[in-house]
Amino acid sequence: MEGTESRSGTSSSVVADWSLVFWTLCSVLLPVLITLWCSFQRSRRQVLIRDIFRKSKHDWHYTDLFGQPSYCCVCAQHILQGAFCNCCGLRVSEGCLKKADQLFLCKEIMMRSNGGAQTSMPHHWIRGNVPLCSCCMICKQQCGTQPKLCDYRCVWCQYTVHDECMMDCLKTEECTFGEFKDLIIPPYYLSTINHMRKDKRSSYEKVVPYCRKHWMPVIILANTRSGNNMGETLLGEFKILLNPVQVFDLSKIAPAKALQLCTLLPCNTVRVLVCGGDGTVGWVLDAIDEMKIKGQEHYIPQVSILPLGTGNDLSNTLGWGAGYAGEVPVEQILRNVMEADGIKLDRWKVQVTNKGYYNLRKPKVFTMNNYFSIGPDALMALNFHAHREKTPSLFSSRIINKAVYFFYGTKDCLVQECKDLNKKVELELDGERIELPNLEGIIVLNIGYWGGGCRLWEGMGDEPYPLARHDDGLLEVVGVHGSFHCAQIQVKLASPVRLGQAHTVRLILKSSKMPMQVDGEPWAQGPCTVTITHKTHALMLYHSGEQTDDDASSVSEQDHVREQTDEDV
Repeated sequence: MEGTESRSGTSSSVVADWSLVFWTLCSVLLPVLITLWCSFQRSRRQVLIRDIFRKSKHDWHYTDLFGQPSYCCVCAQHILQGAFCNCCGLRVSEGCLKKADQLFLCKEIMMRSNGGAQTSMPHHWIRGNVPLCSCCMICKQQCGTQPKLCDYRCVWCQYTVHDECMMDCLKTEECTFGEFKDLIIPPYYLSTINHMRKDKRSSYEKVVPYCRKHWMPVIILANTRSGNNMGETLLGEFKILLNPVQVFDLSKIAPAKALQLCTLLPCNTVRVLVCGGDGTVGWVLDAIDEMKIKGQEHYIPQVSILPLGTGNDLSNTLGWGAGYAGEVPVEQILRNVMEADGIKLDRWKVQVTNKGYYNLRKPKVFTMNNYFSIGPDALMALNFHAHREKTPSLFSSRIINKAVYFFYGTKDCLVQECKDLNKKVELELDGERIELPNLEGIIVLNIGYWGGGCRLWEGMGDEPYPLARHDDGLLEVVGVHGSFHCAQIQVKLASPVRLGQAHTVRLILKSSKMPMQVDGEPWAQGPCTVTITHKTHALMLYHSGEQTDDDASSVSEQDHVREQTDEDV
């Protein structure tokens, strides 16, 4: 009996142990299996969504959270996440995406031609998710106030209409393209031009709106990698307001190719808005110079700037501000582009010829819009550039970029790597040698601003000096005593060492290796001769909006520039 009881006790304990093992494995494996299953379903769903995005004519983008109350255009349910079209503004839940893609047409960048020339098109109405604070074009009351999918918006003129105000006549009424009709390239214009090109006809003068007096089509060139990474958002907002064919992402298409659209538009009327830093602006201006070489000088556009970079000195000089962070709506930006005045900007050729009897390499040639420098500010730019190349993900914010510049500037104050520059270089202005005082840096300026918003040539403004202009064929040459002196100049506690103005600048580096930069592009340079000569003019747009105290000293200068440009025209 005792043996039987011991055997039954042993078997029950074994069963209990196996039961414990089983439930322990279940508690461990079940969450893992559920996680794997969810991960598989999520990846499968993402593949299906990407497949729809790839095949669709809509410019779909997925978001985890909409920025305003949104409703699905198919099922009319309130949604927090889902897909939206960057061109027409449709918003759908994930489950309704395929159906919405089949039901709703996106903006047509070019209308289907029926053989004849078209001069108008009807409204393209989209229901629901109208912009906040929009008003009905019929009753003038606010739209989109009800917590449901309601009211209509035209994707071209941006007019909105209440459900109860929508009439059959509005569905077939001719669209006027709204406030920005003078900036939009209508789809029927492109279809007519395309038809004429097939027939080998190039007389576009009678095509509407080519023949309209105030038509000034705009081309948007956005660099999504610039500064604070706002380019992606801006691309979508501009596509909503304009024809998507006018909006280009420079990370996917080169500016030279994008600017070929100018050849289909009226001569001397096109305006370009460059969304990026000064480097992006220089890239676009180089592409415009290529158009001149190709014999397309009649199609050269005027260039405006939306500053997304770190320094933005060229943008600041032309009145477009020191940096954009979304504080101004894109509608106001387009109004500023329409109202801007045309001016000229000098562009300079910088040729760097290495020294040495056996030097067989071709001289380095750069194009300068802003400034050239040798010394501490070029050293800061060189260190910053090297750090950004190693860890580019860290440099996604304008504030972080400036903090890194500040760190390297403080470091140079202690180390003074560029001291005794006056013993290492010779400077000639228009062929006349200049005796240099004790300096650590030399800066050659074409524009008024330098170093992220400092008017370097003016300094403290306590001494008489000839005004600096960016269209007079003259360069301003100044010297600095070091990084600490640069910091003092930026807060108006010191003035630079003004060395003079000249049409041609020649700088000879006799010995050692020194940091140099052209428009923020730095490199370390050995003994060489640097020659800066005038290259060409660029057609820019000047925005005479809000002025700061720093701009007050240059008001008369800008007025003179505009008067001179008007006389030339």
